[in-house]
Amino acid sequence: MKHFALALLLTALSARADTLLVLNKSDATLQFVDASSFETLGTVATDLGPHEVAVSGDGKIAVVANYGTGPSPGTTLSVIDVVARKLVRRFALPGLLRPHGIAAVGTRFWFTAEGSRVVARYDAAANAIDFISGSGAETTHMIVVAPGETTLYTANIGSDSVTVFDISGAPRTIMLKQIPVVKGPEGIDLAPDGSELWVASRAPNGGISIIDPKSRTVAQTLPTTTKLANRVKFTPDGKFVLVSDPGANVVHVYDAATKEIIKSVNMAEGPSGILMAPDGKHAYVACAGAKKLAVIDTSTFSVTHLIDTGNVPDGLAYAR
Repeated sequence: MKHFALALLLTALSARADTLLVLNKSDATLQFVDASSFETLGTVATDLGPHEVAVSGDGKIAVVANYGTGPSPGTTLSVIDVVARKLVRRFALPGLLRPHGIAAVGTRFWFTAEGSRVVARYDAAANAIDFISGSGAETTHMIVVAPGETTLYTANIGSDSVTVFDISGAPRTIMLKQIPVVKGPEGIDLAPDGSELWVASRAPNGGISIIDPKSRTVAQTLPTTTKLANRVKFTPDGKFVLVSDPGANVVHVYDAATKEIIKSVNMAEGPSGILMAPDGKHAYVACAGAKKLAVIDTSTFSVTHLIDTGNVPDGLAYAR
């Protein structure tokens, strides 16, 4: 009986262990990796072309944006039980094509539907879409939700812009502002203190626009030598900004205050999605071409581990 009780306790502790979630786009799977041992715990099938994933605030539910393939636009979200590592449901979107960027606030999941030029919100507790708004822009790709859930930002690759959604008066009023930025903006992130929004161009040497959220204007544009800036991610303390360049197999580390590169970290092939550990001690980078997840020690900004993944890893999330 004691052995049985101990087994149950160990199982419960294991279920609550910090877990890395890795989307393998070509395999259409979500991979679970123990954040301490880096061992793969299991995989769950998604729908075609899963690109981005977010986890609820309590760490229990993951929602995957199934972007689809070139000839077949995705029209679903996969809702997954993180603890049990199983599919709960595949949610059919109401006429929305190519869901992509996604961010969680509690059990509410904000996402872009790139093919329909909108942002929407899926309430996992109610299993329903409770918000949809047009972006007024083309190829609305990535999304950032500011603290308080009254301001949203999207990077619009096709319109060379960032859309600011002021939803403080929703549902009665929704205010939009289009901010012209660098060409082909893709990677986007908000400083932890809300002071700056960084947006990187996917065009060669395309630059980085730094937006002042208060004035909602571009305060500064940084020149770059990137081949394709894919993702932008602040460290939790706001001191550094990581920018992935899959074309050059490098992650650049910027000093957020000086706006200068302090280190360029050589990576395995195709560094794309970037995830920060909540404590800021590690960054995780999906190396799509190498089928690896790289672990970066942020005290030295050096790669300490390479974790095997499936084919074309990209979207990442962290469950606690």
